[in-house]
Amino acid sequence: MSFIDRVRACAVFNPPAYLPFRVDGIDVGLVARDFAQALAPAADVFTVSAEAVALSPSAPADPRARTEAVAGALRPLAEAGLLPGWRDEPYEVAAHPGAPVLFTMERAAVPKFGIVAAGIHVNGFVRTPQGLQMWIGRRALDKANSPGKLDQLVGGGKPAGMSVRETLLKESEEEADLPSAVAGRAVPVGAVTYRTERSEGLRRDVLYVFDLELPEDVVPRNTDGEISEFYLWPLERVIETVRETDEFKFNCALIVVDFLIRHGYIGHDEPDYLDLVHGLRSLALPSSGLPR
Repeated sequence: MSFIDRVRACAVFNPPAYLPFRVDGIDVGLVARDFAQALAPAADVFTVSAEAVALSPSAPADPRARTEAVAGALRPLAEAGLLPGWRDEPYEVAAHPGAPVLFTMERAAVPKFGIVAAGIHVNGFVRTPQGLQMWIGRRALDKANSPGKLDQLVGGGKPAGMSVRETLLKESEEEADLPSAVAGRAVPVGAVTYRTERSEGLRRDVLYVFDLELPEDVVPRNTDGEISEFYLWPLERVIETVRETDEFKFNCALIVVDFLIRHGYIGHDEPDYLDLVHGLRSLALPSSGLPR
């Protein structure tokens, strides 16, 4: 096994199995063809054809009314078991991060529509006389996704209406009991993106990454039940675990690889170096900036 195996695990995608999801003529997601058929009965909200899934012309134009109409069409699917893990947590639907929000959608449905979702991940590390050490969390066994897998010090999705920094502070307090005075010292160091098929649907994620150096006397404590315990591991153990096993949650492994590249622990002579660098930014996103 190797680092590149972790990247390849986040690059599973079969384009012919999907239809574009369009809102106001803009492609904002991808819907699996079998799930598209489950949407067809809600013809007042969704229009399903051989070419695409779109919001119906009869659906409301106002973002708030759209949100309510879409939720009304999706709740029966959740009750039928087609959308497990309904959380009443809205995520923004837009052409790309930073674009106008067209409406919001229940988090559990976002992968089913292949909507680009955002989140934050925080690498918590400590400089000790024995070398660099990293805080690792183990996800609770009752988590809907990747129960029992290893995770970063802090990680979480960005809900609708909340900024990246606000999400950082919220998740740091809930997941690791870090006050804003501590979490606010986290340094934004970039983003990791990917597109991959998972059991919950097509994940098209943008993960905003932070590094947070902590003193030795700060010990994280979970307060929301999502992390069962924390470990402070020597970086060598973190490296070996990511490289040789799949113990880390699929996207958390990418965050570790990104850290190792940025801090020089994976160098230019690594055989898969360029593939790793490219694989950590594999989701092509439209923007109003440079041409692609």
